[in-house]
Amino acid sequence: MTPVSARETEPPRDCPLCPRLHQFIADWRAREPEWHNAPVPTFLPEAGDDAVAFLIVGLAPGLRGANKTGRPFTGDYAGDLLYSTLKTFGFARGSYEARPDDSLTLVDAAIINAVRCVPPENKPVGSEINTCRQHFFAPTLKRFKNLRAVLTLGVIAHQSTVRALGGRVAAHPFTHGGHQELAGLSIFSSYHCSRYNTNTGRLTEEMFVSVFRDIRAFLDK
Repeated sequence: MTPVSARETEPPRDCPLCPRLHQFIADWRAREPEWHNAPVPTFLPEAGDDAVAFLIVGLAPGLRGANKTGRPFTGDYAGDLLYSTLKTFGFARGSYEARPDDSLTLVDAAIINAVRCVPPENKPVGSEINTCRQHFFAPTLKRFKNLRAVLTLGVIAHQSTVRALGGRVAAHPFTHGGHQELAGLSIFSSYHCSRYNTNTGRLTEEMFVSVFRDIRAFLDK
């Protein structure tokens, strides 16, 4: 298999493939020129692609989170819960301070969004999900030759992951706490760690921790 490079799988700053998202970002660049306001790159461990055994897949950058800071799950509540849990289970170290220049680093893990650009109202449409998967998400998966486990956060991230791996969504449905095998990988799934889900009780911290406990046990076998 021909190795896939980061250059081939990371969207350019002015990616034009999804006109609605491209325009939305352009509008926010005018409003907040100091923000990242561009496709958010994959967050990798210091050791690079070959160290990645575990991949977390989110939906899309938050407007005032990753779209502002340029790092997945950085700058909003979802990052507080995700990164504290990653640290608890040894997938991250350092201090998470909700900014990309803090001391937080990943350990044997990477984080990516199924859609790289912030969508209006946090809702990408089907064509945007499909385009980003075909051009960036599916190719990125091929970069990680030692990948063993994937955590999908929410239905859209889960379905896009299944499709990126050549599976059928009907055969691999999303369930919180689910664990399925596909294309030689173990796919774990959880409700998204958004403030809305935690405030409504749909996802409790213990529910989230339980999923990571399962992943840690799997990777430690």
